[in-house]
Amino acid sequence: MKEILILKDNFDELQKLSDFLDTKNIKTSVISINEDKNLEKNKSTLICSKKFQSEIGGKSELLKISRNIGSTNLIVLDSTDKNEFSINEDLGGAYLEIVFTEIDEVVREIIFQILTTENFSFSDSKTHSLVKMAKKVAQTDVTVFIYGPTGTGKEVISNFIHQNSVRADKPFVAINCAAIPENMLEAMLFGHEKGAFTGASSANKGIFRAADTGTLLLDEISEMPLPLQAKLLRVLQEKKVTPIGGQRDIDVDVRVIATTNRNMIEEVREKKFREDLYYRLNVFPIETCNLSERPNDIIPISIALLKRHSGITKLPFITNKARKLLKDYNWPGNVRELENVLQRAIVLCDGGTIDEKDIMIDINSGNNFYENLDDVKEIKQAVI
Repeated sequence: MKEILILKDNFDELQKLSDFLDTKNIKTSVISINEDKNLEKNKSTLICSKKFQSEIGGKSELLKISRNIGSTNLIVLDSTDKNEFSINEDLGGAYLEIVFTEIDEVVREIIFQILTTENFSFSDSKTHSLVKMAKKVAQTDVTVFIYGPTGTGKEVISNFIHQNSVRADKPFVAINCAAIPENMLEAMLFGHEKGAFTGASSANKGIFRAADTGTLLLDEISEMPLPLQAKLLRVLQEKKVTPIGGQRDIDVDVRVIATTNRNMIEEVREKKFREDLYYRLNVFPIETCNLSERPNDIIPISIALLKRHSGITKLPFITNKARKLLKDYNWPGNVRELENVLQRAIVLCDGGTIDEKDIMIDINSGNNFYENLDDVKEIKQAVI
């Protein structure tokens, strides 16, 4: 990774940011803007304050400096007295303006992820608060229960908690309880010995033991059968598993995160989920919300998804009209629906620019997106 250049003015937070990045093994070069120095070249990212940008004549002048040093990304930091957090991006995500009250640990972590990955994907204040809470619980070892509609990033938050915990270098194992047949789920979770049942031609240690010393995600746990819930409760209480056909308990050290898209109070009330297991899991609840409730996340998520799916092609630029269309839609399918729409847009766009004609959604809902395509050839291309 190329070195980061930080242009330091009297904004003390820039030096603190540099110190933080150093602890993350990211090489930074800090230059005071008052010093008469030639800016070093071959820097991947230029970071400065909004005040500095204004003093040199605005964004256009800053872009000239960025090009001169070979930088491909710009991050401009703007502090405010208001209780505010937002990220405004431009130039296909190459220019980011981060507005914040103070550079706390979450803001520093966001900047770190921008610099080290291409998966940065949120800027809404609701998501910022959620990530801040997830960061806190990650420092503990308590069980976490994540609630939220399908496609709202429950597994992403689960993985974030794991990556920011003391177990980060240990296994992160996920199992979808709704996707495994009932007669196989127990063996998948707790393992089995050879010959324990018909078809068990070899032993299997199971998901709990595979996640030993790490984190286990029990996705859609509300779909787990009641008899198996009782066995899971015992494992959580005693931290031991007994493989099917086994004669002894085996110790396991696992941090458990569970997710669901159901109202668990209703599930308990209707006797579909054990009350004791619910309270055992619900030590630290976190709730995700629909994409429509956090509209400022839509464009950053879109940029991240385009980076993921563009492949060898150049990252497409989303026009203002296309952005408005994306932000005005209510996304009943949440991020998964957004991902599908953007994959179609990559196919349909011309010249690396995604315009409103390439966004195959209907704000009023109900119309088939193929009705907007010009001809049968485009329809065939859209479904490839």
